[in-house]
Amino acid sequence: MSGRNVERSERALSVIPPRQVARVLAKACRMDVVAFKPGNVSLCAPGHRMTARDFLVSAREALPALISPQPVGRRVRQAIAATRTAVGCNTNLGIVLLLAPMAAAAAHAGGLQASLAQVLEDLTEADARECFAAIVMAQPAGLGQADAADVYEAPQITLLEAMQLAANRDRIALQYASGYADVFATMEAIREFRARWRSLAWAVTAGFLDLLSSFPDSHIQRKHGHAAAARVQARVSSLASAVKACENPRSFLPAMKQLDRELKADGINPGTSADLTVASVAALLLSELPATVRSGDDPRI
Repeated sequence: MSGRNVERSERALSVIPPRQVARVLAKACRMDVVAFKPGNVSLCAPGHRMTARDFLVSAREALPALISPQPVGRRVRQAIAATRTAVGCNTNLGIVLLLAPMAAAAAHAGGLQASLAQVLEDLTEADARECFAAIVMAQPAGLGQADAADVYEAPQITLLEAMQLAANRDRIALQYASGYADVFATMEAIREFRARWRSLAWAVTAGFLDLLSSFPDSHIQRKHGHAAAARVQARVSSLASAVKACENPRSFLPAMKQLDRELKADGINPGTSADLTVASVAALLLSELPATVRSGDDPRI
């Protein structure tokens, strides 16, 4: 990452008013269905027995818990409970797990990456207990049992330690272990695509394709196996490269729609890549907020 990009991503955020954080996270979640992401649900492409409305309602119901001034684990559990009550299915577990620490970091003075690193370091055994309960409640596809830090058992370690143990098999867990390395790298890619095309939605599509072509999606891997995840990664690779190099991403829409039909016909949902994309958009929007010293809510909102 260039020095200028590091400076941008570490821009002093001071303490961001919760209502402003909520608006940023709501926009990031809305981009999840506005941007066309092959294999995922969008405004123009339902699938996997879900619609865009399910995701928008889930975001609306989860946001109060995500921005509430309480420990990360409790934010996650309450957000998932609200989601289950509203839509009755798992639409946002990965998103919630990624956004909860980011929302907590926004309440710290300093740059987003540094504040997030401190939030992750401060996670406790209680956070692990709350998150394990949320995961069991959400029942994500392919959820099995683990030799260590199994979500069906009471944790004896912190949430960060649990995520470190799972990092080799789950890309969401890897973000906790790596300081959100994929998220911040994709944030910069989305920033560059947006500047080139003057469109956040198309930049989000390109960021998603870049993620999906960079590693096997762990949601696909849990549900369909490593070979299927690797096939999707290879299938997307040439399309992602072409989109990244083009001047008009809309010209690839037919190819993206064909890929979308193929994935959904096989019941394949690149959910982890979608979750990481949402978090990357949230990181971008948070990093671009003007520094604001909080004294109550920002009067400009």
